[in-house]
Amino acid sequence: MVLYSIIMDILKYTLAGIGVVYVAFYLFKPYLDKTQNLQALELKKGLSVQTLPLRLQAYERLVLLVERVNPANLLIRLNGNSLSAAELNIIIVNEVRNEFQHNVTQQIYVSDRAWAVIKRVKEDTLAVVNSAVKALPENANGLDLGRIILNHLGKLEDNPYDIAITLLRKDLEDLF
Repeated sequence: MVLYSIIMDILKYTLAGIGVVYVAFYLFKPYLDKTQNLQALELKKGLSVQTLPLRLQAYERLVLLVERVNPANLLIRLNGNSLSAAELNIIIVNEVRNEFQHNVTQQIYVSDRAWAVIKRVKEDTLAVVNSAVKALPENANGLDLGRIILNHLGKLEDNPYDIAITLLRKDLEDLF
């Protein structure tokens, strides 16, 4: 009987202790959650302050990339009039790929949508250049290639490079 009484006392105190811990936990849980959320917000704010200049610079560099791979600017910069169309094609393809590779790390700081736009600009530019060189005879010069590329871009209703820059600007505006 004494053993039964001791076990019952231990059980009562244990259940009472569990009940007190349970009630205390649910009383302090909102406070703990609020504190945790505040700490997360402070951390996020601190990271935002640190990464904002990097993100702005990334968007700036991507706009510059779009401008640099725009065939209208690329053809002027490369000045391949004295080259054959095949030689100019190789130079243009390498230039576009180098520009893209030089800025590939910027994808860390921009949205997925912005990076998809950049990849699409690169792929479309290469496709336009490659299709233009295939449309030319083998003895064509760089001037002929440039003329076909610019004619193709001129026939488009909307300039894809302007659209890409506009999308990058909209994406940047979403940050603010």
